[in-house]
Amino acid sequence: MKISINDLKTERHWRSATGLNKERFYKLLSGFEKSYIAEYGLPLKDRLVENSQGYCINNEEDLLLFTLLSLKSGLTYDLLGLMCGMDGSNAQRNQQVGVKILNRLLKLTGDLPKRNFLTIEEFEAYFSDTDSLIIDATEQRMSRPSKLTEQKDHYSGKKKDIR
Repeated sequence: MKISINDLKTERHWRSATGLNKERFYKLLSGFEKSYIAEYGLPLKDRLVENSQGYCINNEEDLLLFTLLSLKSGLTYDLLGLMCGMDGSNAQRNQQVGVKILNRLLKLTGDLPKRNFLTIEEFEAYFSDTDSLIIDATEQRMSRPSKLTEQKDHYSGKKKDIR
């Protein structure tokens, strides 16, 4: 991979690339390696097939760095692949594998947030011990109101629906 752990020299580099400091990254890596083996039966380096071109991601450390970097940066797969030395489709596949292993680990440790609630009661029970809850709904799609007075409150000045 074009970018490696060795390139992250300062706390700022670690946080900007992964969202974690070095200590938390390696703590997460320990569980990530175990989750990878639990999912696939072997460490990543033992699953690689010998080829003449080599691989961009050679171990779980590379995969975790790639996954966190891809989630943090929000780059397109083509640009992410270019940055990391692979094509866009491989970048997408590698991110999917990394996210799958990360989800497995976070679910196992109880750190994966719940995202779907079937009923209002389930939602209220889940957040019953929370004092305040902030929901970011600033970019919800809305149709343009037809009345001029309502438009002033809700309309951005563009002629299309607000997204």
